[in-house]
Amino acid sequence: MTYVVITFFVLLFLNLYTSGVSMRLFYSNKEASMLEKARMTANEIANLDVLNTAAIEETIDRIGSLTFTRLVVTDAGGSIIYDSEGSAGYALFPQIVTALESNDVFTWHFDDGVMRSVVATPIFQYDSISGCVYMMEYDTEQGQLMDSLQRNIFTVSLGLEIGLLVFAFVFSGRYSRRLRKIMNSMQIIQEGDYTHKVNLSGKDELRVLGDEFNDLTERLNTSENKRRQFVSDASHELKTPLATIKLLSDSILQNEMDQETTREFVTDIGNEADRLTRMTQKLLSLTKNEGNVAQIEAEIIYMAPTIERVVKMLSGIAETNQITIQTDLSNDSAVLIPEDDLYQIAFNLAENGIKYNQPGGTLQISLHKNQDMAALRVTDTGVGIPPDAVGHVFERFYRVDKARSRASGGSGLGLSIVRSIVERNNGEISLQSTVGKGTVFTVEFPSFDIEEDA
Repeated sequence: MTYVVITFFVLLFLNLYTSGVSMRLFYSNKEASMLEKARMTANEIANLDVLNTAAIEETIDRIGSLTFTRLVVTDAGGSIIYDSEGSAGYALFPQIVTALESNDVFTWHFDDGVMRSVVATPIFQYDSISGCVYMMEYDTEQGQLMDSLQRNIFTVSLGLEIGLLVFAFVFSGRYSRRLRKIMNSMQIIQEGDYTHKVNLSGKDELRVLGDEFNDLTERLNTSENKRRQFVSDASHELKTPLATIKLLSDSILQNEMDQETTREFVTDIGNEADRLTRMTQKLLSLTKNEGNVAQIEAEIIYMAPTIERVVKMLSGIAETNQITIQTDLSNDSAVLIPEDDLYQIAFNLAENGIKYNQPGGTLQISLHKNQDMAALRVTDTGVGIPPDAVGHVFERFYRVDKARSRASGGSGLGLSIVRSIVERNNGEISLQSTVGKGTVFTVEFPSFDIEEDA
Protein backbone atom coordinates (compact mmCIF):
# COMPACT_ATOMS: atom_id res chain seq x y z
CA MET A 1 0.00 0.00 0.00
CA THR A 2 2.92 2.33 0.63
CA TYR A 3 4.16 1.85 -2.93
CA VAL A 4 0.62 2.34 -4.27
CA VAL A 5 0.19 5.63 -2.37
CA ILE A 6 3.61 6.88 -3.49
CA THR A 7 2.97 6.05 -7.13
CA PHE A 8 -0.50 7.62 -6.90
CA PHE A 9 0.98 10.95 -5.87
CA VAL A 10 3.74 10.63 -8.49
CA LEU A 11 1.19 10.01 -11.25
CA LEU A 12 -1.02 12.82 -9.91
CA PHE A 13 1.95 15.18 -10.05
CA LEU A 14 2.81 14.06 -13.60
CA ASN A 15 -0.82 14.50 -14.61
CA LEU A 16 -1.01 18.04 -13.24
CA TYR A 17 2.42 18.91 -14.59
CA THR A 18 1.63 17.62 -18.10
CA SER A 19 -1.71 19.41 -18.12
CA GLY A 20 -0.09 22.60 -16.93
CA VAL A 21 2.65 22.44 -19.56
CA SER A 22 0.14 21.81 -22.35
CA MET A 23 -2.03 24.68 -21.11
CA ARG A 24 0.94 27.04 -21.05
CA LEU A 25 1.90 25.91 -24.55
CA PHE A 26 -1.61 26.60 -25.87
CA TYR A 27 -1.65 29.94 -24.05
CA SER A 28 1.69 31.00 -25.49
CA ASN A 29 0.72 30.07 -29.04
CA LYS A 30 -2.66 31.78 -28.77
CA GLU A 31 -1.14 34.93 -27.27
CA ALA A 32 1.42 35.23 -30.06
CA SER A 33 -1.22 34.63 -32.75
CA MET A 34 -3.79 37.06 -31.34
CA LEU A 35 -1.27 39.84 -30.68
CA GLU A 36 0.08 39.52 -34.19
CA LYS A 37 -3.38 39.87 -35.72
CA ALA A 38 -4.32 42.75 -33.39
CA ARG A 39 -1.09 44.69 -34.09
CA MET A 40 -1.40 44.14 -37.84
CA THR A 41 -4.98 45.48 -37.71
CA ALA A 42 -3.90 48.44 -35.58
CA ASN A 43 -1.09 49.32 -38.00
CA GLU A 44 -3.41 49.20 -40.99
CA ILE A 45 -5.99 51.42 -39.25
CA ALA A 46 -3.25 53.86 -38.16
CA ASN A 47 -2.52 54.55 -41.85
CA LEU A 48 -6.06 55.91 -42.38
CA ASP A 49 -6.49 59.64 -42.64
CA VAL A 50 -9.89 59.56 -40.95
CA LEU A 51 -11.10 56.99 -38.40
CA ASN A 52 -14.68 56.13 -39.25
CA THR A 53 -16.76 53.01 -39.54
CA ALA A 54 -16.69 52.80 -43.31
CA ALA A 55 -12.93 53.25 -43.59
CA ILE A 56 -12.22 50.72 -40.86
CA GLU A 57 -14.63 48.18 -42.33
CA GLU A 58 -12.97 48.59 -45.73
CA THR A 59 -9.54 48.07 -44.15
CA ILE A 60 -10.64 44.89 -42.37
CA ASP A 61 -12.11 43.55 -45.58
CA ARG A 62 -8.86 44.32 -47.37
CA ILE A 63 -6.79 42.41 -44.81
CA GLY A 64 -8.99 39.39 -45.38
CA SER A 65 -6.96 36.87 -43.32
CA LEU A 66 -8.37 37.85 -39.93
CA THR A 67 -10.34 35.30 -37.93
CA PHE A 68 -12.21 36.54 -34.88
CA THR A 69 -15.48 36.26 -33.04
CA ARG A 70 -15.73 39.97 -32.28
CA LEU A 71 -13.65 42.95 -33.36
CA VAL A 72 -14.03 46.41 -31.80
CA VAL A 73 -12.17 49.60 -32.73
CA THR A 74 -12.45 52.66 -30.45
CA ASP A 75 -11.10 56.17 -30.46
CA ALA A 76 -8.83 57.59 -27.77
CA GLY A 77 -11.79 58.20 -25.48
CA GLY A 78 -13.16 54.64 -25.66
CA SER A 79 -16.02 55.51 -28.00
CA ILE A 80 -16.83 52.65 -30.40
CA ILE A 81 -15.99 53.47 -34.00
CA TYR A 82 -16.40 49.95 -35.33
CA ASP A 83 -17.92 46.81 -33.75
CA SER A 84 -18.35 43.60 -35.70
CA GLU A 85 -21.47 42.93 -33.68
CA GLY A 86 -22.91 46.36 -34.53
CA SER A 87 -22.86 47.84 -31.04
CA ALA A 88 -22.40 51.59 -30.47
CA GLY A 89 -21.54 53.85 -27.57
CA TYR A 90 -18.57 53.36 -25.30
CA ALA A 91 -16.59 50.13 -24.90
CA LEU A 92 -15.00 50.46 -21.48
CA PHE A 93 -13.81 46.83 -21.20
CA PRO A 94 -10.86 46.41 -18.83
CA GLN A 95 -8.66 45.32 -21.73
CA ILE A 96 -9.58 48.46 -23.75
CA VAL A 97 -8.91 50.74 -20.77
CA THR A 98 -5.47 49.18 -20.34
CA ALA A 99 -4.70 49.35 -24.08
CA LEU A 100 -5.58 53.07 -24.17
CA GLU A 101 -2.85 53.50 -21.55
CA SER A 102 -0.32 52.35 -24.21
CA ASN A 103 -0.18 48.65 -23.20
CA ASP A 104 -0.75 45.42 -25.06
CA VAL A 105 -3.24 43.21 -23.24
CA PHE A 106 -3.98 39.49 -23.63
CA THR A 107 -6.36 37.45 -21.49
CA TRP A 108 -7.21 33.81 -21.89
CA HIS A 109 -9.83 31.53 -20.36
CA PHE A 110 -10.49 27.83 -20.92
CA ASP A 111 -13.71 26.20 -19.77
CA ASP A 112 -15.85 23.28 -20.91
CA GLY A 113 -13.84 22.65 -24.06
CA VAL A 114 -13.89 26.29 -25.24
CA MET A 115 -10.98 28.76 -25.33
CA ARG A 116 -11.97 32.41 -24.93
CA SER A 117 -9.09 34.70 -25.93
CA VAL A 118 -9.13 38.50 -25.73
CA VAL A 119 -6.45 40.88 -27.00
CA ALA A 120 -6.30 44.68 -27.04
CA THR A 121 -3.57 46.91 -28.50
CA PRO A 122 -3.32 50.70 -28.92
CA ILE A 123 -3.47 52.54 -32.30
CA PHE A 124 -0.68 55.09 -32.71
CA GLN A 125 -0.97 58.03 -35.13
CA TYR A 126 1.74 60.63 -35.17
CA ASP A 127 3.28 59.20 -31.98
CA SER A 128 0.07 59.54 -29.99
CA ILE A 129 -2.71 57.13 -29.12
CA SER A 130 -5.71 57.67 -31.33
CA GLY A 131 -7.66 54.58 -30.30
CA CYS A 132 -7.35 50.80 -29.78
CA VAL A 133 -8.18 47.49 -31.38
CA TYR A 134 -10.09 44.96 -29.28
CA MET A 135 -10.34 41.42 -30.61
CA MET A 136 -12.10 38.44 -29.03
CA GLU A 137 -12.04 34.83 -30.24
CA TYR A 138 -13.93 31.70 -29.18
CA ASP A 139 -11.80 28.73 -30.30
CA THR A 140 -13.79 25.52 -29.92
CA GLU A 141 -11.44 23.45 -32.10
CA GLN A 142 -8.34 23.98 -29.97
CA GLY A 143 -10.50 23.92 -26.87
CA GLN A 144 -11.75 20.47 -27.73
CA LEU A 145 -8.18 19.41 -28.54
CA MET A 146 -7.05 20.68 -25.14
CA ASP A 147 -9.97 19.00 -23.41
CA SER A 148 -9.26 15.73 -25.22
CA LEU A 149 -5.58 15.89 -24.26
CA GLN A 150 -6.42 16.37 -20.59
CA ARG A 151 -8.92 13.51 -20.66
CA ASN A 152 -6.35 11.24 -22.32
CA ILE A 153 -3.71 12.12 -19.74
CA PHE A 154 -6.19 11.45 -16.94
CA THR A 155 -7.30 8.16 -18.54
CA VAL A 156 -3.72 6.94 -18.99
CA SER A 157 -2.81 7.93 -15.42
CA LEU A 158 -5.90 6.22 -14.04
CA GLY A 159 -5.15 3.08 -16.08
CA LEU A 160 -1.56 3.05 -14.86
CA GLU A 161 -2.68 3.45 -11.25
CA ILE A 162 -5.25 0.65 -11.55
CA GLY A 163 -2.67 -1.61 -13.22
CA LEU A 164 -0.14 -0.77 -10.53
CA LEU A 165 -2.73 -1.46 -7.83
CA VAL A 166 -3.50 -4.88 -9.32
CA PHE A 167 0.20 -5.66 -9.71
CA ALA A 168 0.89 -4.52 -6.14
CA PHE A 169 -1.81 -6.77 -4.71
CA VAL A 170 -0.68 -9.75 -6.78
CA PHE A 171 3.00 -9.20 -5.97
CA SER A 172 2.41 -8.47 -2.29
CA GLY A 173 0.14 -11.51 -2.01
CA ARG A 174 2.76 -13.77 -3.56
CA TYR A 175 5.51 -12.15 -1.49
CA SER A 176 3.45 -12.45 1.69
CA ARG A 177 2.71 -16.13 1.04
CA ARG A 178 6.40 -16.88 0.64
CA LEU A 179 7.24 -14.82 3.70
CA ARG A 180 4.56 -16.67 5.69
CA LYS A 181 6.21 -19.93 4.65
CA ILE A 182 9.42 -18.79 6.30
CA MET A 183 7.54 -17.58 9.40
CA ASN A 184 5.66 -20.88 9.68
CA SER A 185 8.92 -22.78 9.25
CA MET A 186 10.49 -20.72 12.02
CA GLN A 187 7.58 -21.67 14.27
CA ILE A 188 8.08 -25.35 13.42
CA ILE A 189 11.81 -25.08 14.17
CA GLN A 190 11.02 -23.30 17.41
CA GLU A 191 8.88 -26.28 18.42
CA GLY A 192 11.90 -28.56 17.99
CA ASP A 193 11.55 -30.08 14.52
CA TYR A 194 15.04 -29.33 13.17
CA THR A 195 14.54 -31.56 10.11
CA HIS A 196 11.99 -29.19 8.57
CA LYS A 197 12.95 -27.45 5.32
CA VAL A 198 11.36 -24.49 3.59
CA ASN A 199 10.96 -24.73 -0.19
CA LEU A 200 10.86 -21.40 -2.02
CA SER A 201 10.89 -20.88 -5.78
CA GLY A 202 12.39 -17.94 -7.63
CA LYS A 203 15.79 -16.28 -7.64
CA ASP A 204 15.17 -13.26 -5.42
CA GLU A 205 16.26 -12.36 -1.89
CA LEU A 206 13.58 -14.55 -0.30
CA ARG A 207 15.01 -17.59 -2.11
CA VAL A 208 18.45 -16.74 -0.73
CA LEU A 209 16.90 -16.26 2.72
CA GLY A 210 15.18 -19.63 2.41
CA ASP A 211 18.45 -21.35 1.47
CA GLU A 212 20.23 -19.73 4.41
CA PHE A 213 17.36 -20.78 6.66
CA ASN A 214 17.68 -24.40 5.48
CA ASP A 215 21.44 -24.32 6.08
CA LEU A 216 20.80 -23.01 9.58
CA THR A 217 18.22 -25.70 10.35
CA GLU A 218 20.61 -28.36 9.05
CA ARG A 219 23.33 -27.10 11.38
CA LEU A 220 20.84 -26.96 14.23
CA ASN A 221 19.76 -30.51 13.48
CA THR A 222 23.38 -31.67 13.45
CA SER A 223 24.08 -29.89 16.73
CA GLU A 224 20.93 -31.31 18.29
CA ASN A 225 21.85 -34.84 17.22
CA LYS A 226 25.32 -34.39 18.68
CA ARG A 227 23.84 -33.01 21.88
CA ARG A 228 21.44 -35.94 22.23
CA GLN A 229 24.22 -38.41 21.48
CA PHE A 230 26.46 -36.68 23.98
CA VAL A 231 23.78 -36.75 26.68
CA SER A 232 23.04 -40.38 25.93
CA ASP A 233 26.68 -41.42 25.97
CA ALA A 234 27.47 -39.37 29.05
CA SER A 235 24.46 -40.81 30.88
CA HIS A 236 25.51 -44.32 29.91
CA GLU A 237 29.13 -43.83 30.96
CA LEU A 238 28.29 -42.11 34.24
CA LYS A 239 25.71 -44.76 35.07
CA THR A 240 28.28 -47.56 35.22
CA PRO A 241 30.46 -46.21 38.08
CA LEU A 242 27.37 -45.01 39.93
CA ALA A 243 25.78 -48.46 39.67
CA THR A 244 29.00 -50.05 40.92
CA ILE A 245 29.16 -47.67 43.88
CA LYS A 246 25.49 -48.39 44.67
CA LEU A 247 26.05 -52.15 44.47
CA LEU A 248 29.15 -52.09 46.69
CA SER A 249 27.56 -49.79 49.28
CA ASP A 250 24.40 -51.98 49.43
CA SER A 251 26.58 -55.06 49.88
CA ILE A 252 28.33 -53.46 52.85
CA LEU A 253 25.03 -52.45 54.45
CA GLN A 254 23.18 -55.70 53.83
CA ASN A 255 25.92 -58.22 54.63
CA GLU A 256 28.06 -58.87 57.61
CA MET A 257 31.68 -58.61 56.48
CA ASP A 258 35.00 -58.83 58.18
CA GLN A 259 37.17 -55.76 58.32
CA GLU A 260 39.40 -56.83 55.46
CA THR A 261 36.47 -57.44 53.06
CA THR A 262 34.86 -54.15 54.07
CA ARG A 263 38.14 -52.33 53.42
CA GLU A 264 38.35 -53.98 50.01
CA PHE A 265 34.79 -52.90 49.13
CA VAL A 266 35.42 -49.36 50.35
CA THR A 267 38.60 -49.24 48.27
CA ASP A 268 36.61 -50.29 45.22
CA ILE A 269 34.06 -47.55 45.96
CA GLY A 270 36.90 -45.01 46.16
CA ASN A 271 38.32 -46.22 42.85
CA GLU A 272 34.93 -45.88 41.17
CA ALA A 273 34.53 -42.41 42.67
CA ASP A 274 37.96 -41.45 41.32
CA ARG A 275 36.99 -42.80 37.93
CA LEU A 276 33.75 -40.79 38.04
CA THR A 277 35.72 -37.65 38.95
CA ARG A 278 38.16 -38.16 36.08
CA MET A 279 35.32 -38.70 33.64
CA THR A 280 33.53 -35.54 34.79
CA GLN A 281 36.71 -33.50 34.49
CA LYS A 282 37.28 -34.76 30.96
CA LEU A 283 33.70 -33.93 29.99
CA LEU A 284 34.14 -30.39 31.31
CA SER A 285 37.46 -30.07 29.51
CA LEU A 286 35.96 -31.25 26.23
CA THR A 287 33.01 -28.87 26.55
CA LYS A 288 35.36 -25.99 27.28
CA ASN A 289 37.53 -26.81 24.29
CA GLU A 290 34.54 -26.82 21.95
CA GLY A 291 32.69 -23.87 23.49
CA ASN A 292 33.03 -20.20 22.66
CA VAL A 293 35.13 -19.38 25.68
CA ALA A 294 38.11 -17.09 25.86
CA GLN A 295 41.20 -19.04 24.90
CA ILE A 296 44.58 -18.85 26.59
CA GLU A 297 46.96 -16.64 24.66
CA ALA A 298 49.30 -18.76 22.56
CA GLU A 299 53.09 -18.42 22.86
CA ILE A 300 56.09 -19.65 20.91
CA ILE A 301 57.70 -22.42 22.95
CA TYR A 302 59.99 -25.39 22.46
CA MET A 303 58.26 -28.72 22.94
CA ALA A 304 61.03 -30.69 24.71
CA PRO A 305 60.72 -29.09 28.21
CA THR A 306 56.97 -29.79 28.30
CA ILE A 307 57.49 -33.40 27.14
CA GLU A 308 60.04 -33.91 29.90
CA ARG A 309 57.51 -32.71 32.49
CA VAL A 310 54.95 -35.18 31.16
CA VAL A 311 57.45 -38.08 31.30
CA LYS A 312 58.33 -37.18 34.87
CA MET A 313 54.67 -37.11 35.92
CA LEU A 314 53.89 -40.48 34.29
CA SER A 315 57.02 -42.32 35.34
CA GLY A 316 55.30 -43.74 38.42
CA ILE A 317 52.35 -45.15 36.45
CA ALA A 318 54.74 -46.55 33.84
CA GLU A 319 56.78 -48.33 36.52
CA THR A 320 53.62 -49.77 38.07
CA ASN A 321 52.53 -51.10 34.67
CA GLN A 322 56.04 -52.38 33.88
CA ILE A 323 56.36 -50.03 30.90
CA THR A 324 59.68 -48.50 29.85
CA ILE A 325 59.52 -44.90 28.60
CA GLN A 326 62.09 -43.94 25.97
CA THR A 327 62.51 -40.36 24.68
CA ASP A 328 64.28 -38.78 21.73
CA LEU A 329 63.87 -35.00 21.99
CA SER A 330 66.97 -33.94 20.04
CA ASN A 331 65.03 -32.61 17.02
CA ASP A 332 63.14 -30.05 19.05
CA SER A 333 61.28 -27.19 17.32
CA ALA A 334 59.46 -24.07 18.43
CA VAL A 335 55.67 -24.02 17.96
CA LEU A 336 52.90 -21.49 18.60
CA ILE A 337 50.68 -23.02 21.30
CA PRO A 338 49.74 -22.43 24.95
CA GLU A 339 52.02 -24.58 27.10
CA ASP A 340 49.04 -26.05 28.99
CA ASP A 341 47.53 -27.25 25.71
CA LEU A 342 50.75 -28.96 24.66
CA TYR A 343 51.05 -30.54 28.09
CA GLN A 344 47.51 -31.95 27.93
CA ILE A 345 48.07 -33.36 24.43
CA ALA A 346 51.31 -35.09 25.38
CA PHE A 347 49.93 -36.28 28.73
CA ASN A 348 46.80 -37.90 27.23
CA LEU A 349 48.70 -39.63 24.42
CA ALA A 350 51.42 -40.89 26.75
CA GLU A 351 48.91 -42.01 29.39
CA ASN A 352 47.01 -44.00 26.76
CA GLY A 353 50.28 -45.52 25.56
CA ILE A 354 50.95 -46.75 29.10
CA LYS A 355 47.43 -47.95 29.95
CA TYR A 356 46.91 -49.93 26.76
CA ASN A 357 50.42 -51.31 26.45
CA GLN A 358 51.60 -54.87 27.06
CA PRO A 359 53.34 -55.67 30.36
CA GLY A 360 57.07 -55.24 29.81
CA GLY A 361 56.43 -53.09 26.74
CA THR A 362 57.91 -49.76 25.79
CA LEU A 363 56.57 -46.26 25.14
CA GLN A 364 58.66 -44.07 22.86
CA ILE A 365 58.16 -40.29 22.70
CA SER A 366 60.12 -38.47 20.00
CA LEU A 367 60.24 -35.07 18.28
CA HIS A 368 60.78 -34.58 14.55
CA LYS A 369 60.86 -31.78 12.04
CA ASN A 370 59.42 -32.24 8.55
CA GLN A 371 59.98 -29.16 6.36
CA ASP A 372 57.88 -26.43 8.03
CA MET A 373 56.11 -28.77 10.44
CA ALA A 374 57.13 -29.82 13.95
CA ALA A 375 55.97 -33.30 14.91
CA LEU A 376 55.37 -35.08 18.24
CA ARG A 377 55.29 -38.86 17.85
CA VAL A 378 54.10 -41.27 20.56
CA THR A 379 54.71 -44.97 19.84
CA ASP A 380 53.61 -47.87 22.02
CA THR A 381 53.98 -51.64 21.81
CA GLY A 382 50.41 -52.39 22.81
CA VAL A 383 47.73 -54.59 21.28
CA GLY A 384 47.03 -52.14 18.43
CA ILE A 385 43.76 -50.91 16.99
CA PRO A 386 41.70 -52.93 14.47
CA PRO A 387 41.36 -51.26 11.02
CA ASP A 388 37.58 -50.87 11.41
CA ALA A 389 38.07 -48.94 14.65
CA VAL A 390 40.80 -46.54 13.48
CA GLY A 391 38.24 -44.04 12.12
CA HIS A 392 36.32 -43.94 15.42
CA VAL A 393 38.99 -43.65 18.12
CA PHE A 394 38.68 -39.84 18.23
CA GLU A 395 34.92 -39.98 18.85
CA ARG A 396 33.54 -39.34 22.31
CA PHE A 397 33.19 -42.41 24.54
CA TYR A 398 34.46 -44.75 21.82
CA ARG A 399 36.62 -47.55 23.21
CA VAL A 400 38.16 -50.38 21.24
CA ASP A 401 38.22 -52.86 24.14
CA LYS A 402 35.51 -51.80 26.58
CA ALA A 403 36.40 -54.35 29.24
CA ARG A 404 40.08 -53.37 29.20
CA SER A 405 39.20 -49.66 29.14
CA ARG A 406 36.98 -49.87 32.21
CA ALA A 407 39.60 -51.93 34.03
CA SER A 408 42.21 -49.24 33.37
CA GLY A 409 39.84 -46.38 34.25
CA GLY A 410 39.34 -45.17 30.66
CA SER A 411 36.33 -43.07 29.71
CA GLY A 412 36.70 -42.86 25.95
CA LEU A 413 37.16 -39.07 26.10
CA GLY A 414 40.95 -38.64 26.12
CA LEU A 415 41.56 -38.82 22.37
CA SER A 416 38.50 -36.67 21.65
CA ILE A 417 39.97 -33.99 23.92
CA VAL A 418 43.36 -34.31 22.21
CA ARG A 419 41.90 -33.85 18.73
CA SER A 420 39.87 -30.82 19.86
CA ILE A 421 42.97 -29.11 21.31
CA VAL A 422 45.12 -29.95 18.29
CA GLU A 423 42.60 -28.53 15.81
CA ARG A 424 42.14 -25.44 17.95
CA ASN A 425 45.86 -24.74 17.61
CA ASN A 426 45.95 -25.23 13.81
CA GLY A 427 47.54 -28.66 14.08
CA GLU A 428 46.86 -32.12 12.69
CA ILE A 429 46.74 -35.52 14.39
CA SER A 430 46.98 -38.93 12.74
CA LEU A 431 47.61 -42.52 13.77
CA GLN A 432 48.99 -45.75 12.39
CA SER A 433 48.29 -49.02 14.13
CA THR A 434 49.00 -52.70 13.63
CA VAL A 435 47.07 -55.25 15.63
CA GLY A 436 49.40 -57.08 18.01
CA LYS A 437 52.34 -54.73 17.43
CA GLY A 438 51.29 -51.28 18.63
CA THR A 439 50.11 -47.81 17.66
CA VAL A 440 51.82 -44.60 16.56
CA PHE A 441 50.16 -41.22 17.17
CA THR A 442 51.63 -38.23 15.29
CA VAL A 443 50.75 -34.62 16.10
CA GLU A 444 52.03 -31.86 13.80
CA PHE A 445 52.12 -28.08 14.26
CA PRO A 446 53.61 -25.29 12.11
CA SER A 447 57.18 -24.70 13.33
CA PHE A 448 58.71 -21.31 14.07
CA ASP A 449 62.35 -20.39 13.68
CA ILE A 450 63.63 -18.37 16.66
CA GLU A 451 66.80 -16.38 16.19
CA GLU A 452 69.20 -16.96 19.07
CA ASP A 453 70.86 -13.93 20.68
CA ALA A 454 74.58 -13.67 19.90
